Amino acid sequence: MHSFARTHATEVALLAVIAVICTVLSFATANFFSIGNAFDLLNTSSVNIIFAVGLLVVLIAGGIDISFAVAASVVQYGTAIALGWIGGGGWISGLVIAGSIGICLGAVNALLIHRFRIISIVATISTFNIYFGLLMFFTKGVSIYDLPEWLTDRVVLFEHEMADGSWIEITLPVLVMVLCVIATWVLITRTTTGRQLYAFGDNPEGARRFGINIGAMQFIAFGWLGLMAGIGGLVQAHYAQEVVPNALYGRELDVLAAVVLGGARLGGGKGSVLGCVLGVLLIAITQNGLNLMGVSPFAFKMIVGAIILIAITLSNTSIERLLPFATQKGARR
Repeated sequence: MHSFARTHATEVALLAVIAVICTVLSFATANFFSIGNAFDLLNTSSVNIIFAVGLLVVLIAGGIDISFAVAASVVQYGTAIALGWIGGGGWISGLVIAGSIGICLGAVNALLIHRFRIISIVATISTFNIYFGLLMFFTKGVSIYDLPEWLTDRVVLFEHEMADGSWIEITLPVLVMVLCVIATWVLITRTTTGRQLYAFGDNPEGARRFGINIGAMQFIAFGWLGLMAGIGGLVQAHYAQEVVPNALYGRELDVLAAVVLGGARLGGGKGSVLGCVLGVLLIAITQNGLNLMGVSPFAFKMIVGAIILIAITLSNTSIERLLPFATQKGARR
């Protein structure tokens, strides 16, 4: 138990923080501490968790990507058009098309970063604006409501009527999210590629000297995020039952804050799937609690900004510089 707490300190701390926040919110609001609200949070957080596990792989590899949410919107439109060409399709064809488009968009980022030596944040800011600009230009901001029935029909995997007459349910997005989480966990913890991603993110030059293919690491990391963006985009269209060009605009910062809160280091080489999921849930719980308390949504944006700022500070500042007094005290001993 003690060894688990030491090796998973971030995850344990997040669980403790979630427990404290849930306790406070249960007293502050009447509707927060209920099974129905918990299931609603799980269903609504599914898309962000799918995005987050994809972004986690990029952060582990030492990169950063803020274009994935806009890329997911591009995937939604591209998939909707492609499904019209093939006569409607189904979930399998939809996921294949969405995932393929997403991987291609992720590969563009990898190409810019590896081939042209552009810093990942600069490259993805560029593609963020290019993707969004092209999307709005060609769609003229018009939403798509005429989607195939299989995509708009709600799929309830589990439902149960509570004593007060309300219903709790688990929908298809939760199942897709669980599969994406498991696949990412297998990739980064149970494969040679995963170990190489950690090594590359921690020490790119050392990884290159050990013979790790740097280009392959970039394409795998950004391709995986592209795949998750594609899947997440399709799931979001299923959840919303429509395709709106700017529906996911701005989602990237919420997801980035959640992933770094979950222990992923912006400098690379560190991060876990469990911490990533807990980070998303903590952000979702905080937002849900603030909404139930009637707090302005701008307060939530301030919290997200503060999390990112603190994460960047910790990634670029050593513990010795942050805690000079503790270091000097330890040295005297």
